[in-house]
Amino acid sequence: MPETKEKTTALVPSVGADRGQPLHNSTGQSIPDQNAEINPPEEDLQELYRRMQRMADPRYLHTVTMTELYQTTYKSRPPIIDGLLYSGAYIIAGAPKIGKSFLVAQLAYHVSTGQKLWEYDVHQGTVLYLALEDDFGRIQNRMFMMYGVEDTDKLHFATVAGKIGNGLDEQLENFMREHPDTKLIIIDTMQKIREAGGEAYSYASDYEIIGVLKRFADRHNICVLIVHHTRKQPSGDSFEMISGTTGLLGCADGSLLMQKKKRTDLTATVDVVGRDQQDQILYLRKDPETQIWQLEKTENELHKEPPDATLEAVSKLVSSDNREWTGSPSELAEAADVGMAANALTKYLNVKSGRLLDEYHVSYENKAKHTGRLVKLTYMIIDAIDYEVIS
Repeated sequence: MPETKEKTTALVPSVGADRGQPLHNSTGQSIPDQNAEINPPEEDLQELYRRMQRMADPRYLHTVTMTELYQTTYKSRPPIIDGLLYSGAYIIAGAPKIGKSFLVAQLAYHVSTGQKLWEYDVHQGTVLYLALEDDFGRIQNRMFMMYGVEDTDKLHFATVAGKIGNGLDEQLENFMREHPDTKLIIIDTMQKIREAGGEAYSYASDYEIIGVLKRFADRHNICVLIVHHTRKQPSGDSFEMISGTTGLLGCADGSLLMQKKKRTDLTATVDVVGRDQQDQILYLRKDPETQIWQLEKTENELHKEPPDATLEAVSKLVSSDNREWTGSPSELAEAADVGMAANALTKYLNVKSGRLLDEYHVSYENKAKHTGRLVKLTYMIIDAIDYEVIS
C-alpha cells in the first residue's frame, strides 16, 4: 500500500501559446526559399478552385507525395505509460478470473495518480473505468484491498453504460467534454458493449467495433483499453488465443495478453505488442494480501534513443526566460547552426516534432503565410502543482 504520492508534471503552454494540442498539420505546399516569389492571391484562389473540382470527381484518389509527407507536421501519439500504453485502442485479454480486473484497476490507479508503475513512467490524467461486470460495492472492496484509503478524484467508475452505436458513443463524448484532461478509458469487458445479438463473431464486426473505439481514441488523443477474453484451445501464436477473429488485432494499436500456467498461480506473464512500442514480455507476481501485481522481470530491456544533437540545438532557442521563437526556415537554420539547409532542417523537425516536445518540452509549428513559411517554437512550462492546463 503506497505511503506517499509522487508529484507529477504536466506540460503547460506559455502565455500566448495555442491551447490544446501543441502540434498542428501544416499545408502540403513546398517550403519556399527565402527569396522565392509568392503567388498572388488570385492565383491561389484559382488553384484552390481547380483542386476542389478534382476532389469532387468520383474517380479522384487522394494521395500525398513523399515531399508533401515530409513537409507536414503530424500529431505524435503521446505515451500514457512510457513503453507500455500509448494513445489509441488497446486490447488486454486473458482467461476468466485470471486477475485482469486487478491489473487494469492497477493501471487506472497509477494513471489517475501519476505514480510510477513498476519501472515505467506514467503521465497523469483523469481515468474512466467502465467496470460493467461489477457493482460499486465490489469495486470499493477491490480498491480498498489494493490501496487502502489512498484515494483520488481523478479515477471515475461506472457499472452501467450504453452499447456501441446505441448510447455509449455519446456517453464517452460527454465525459470527454466534462473531463478534457482524460488520458485513459477502460472498458471491462468488450462483450458488455456489443449490441444484443452481437455474439456471432465475424472479421468485419470485430474490426468495426475496435475501429469505432480507435477513431474515438485518435480524435481525443487518449488510450482506450478494452478488456476481452481468450479462447480455451491453445494456438501456435499466443495472440490467436484472443476470442473472436483476427479483426480485433488487425484494427487495435496494441494488445496485452495475460496468461497463467495454472489459475491458482500467483505468477503470470503479459505479452505486449503495439505499433508504437517495443514488443515485451512482462513477468508478474501477485501480492496475496493486496492482490497488486509486482514486476519481477522483463524479457528485454526497453530501447532508448541516443541523444539528438539537432533537437538539442533547436531546443536551446527557447527557455523559461525566452518562451517563444519565431522566424523563417532560413532564420531557424542560421540560429540553430547545425549544418543543415533550411529546407532539410524543417523537414527533419516535421518528422521529429513529437520527440522535440516529449523530451525537450518544445512545441514546433511550421505554417505557410503569404510572406513565406513561419516557424514557431514554444517552450512548454512544467507545472508540478496541478494537472490543469493554464491558458
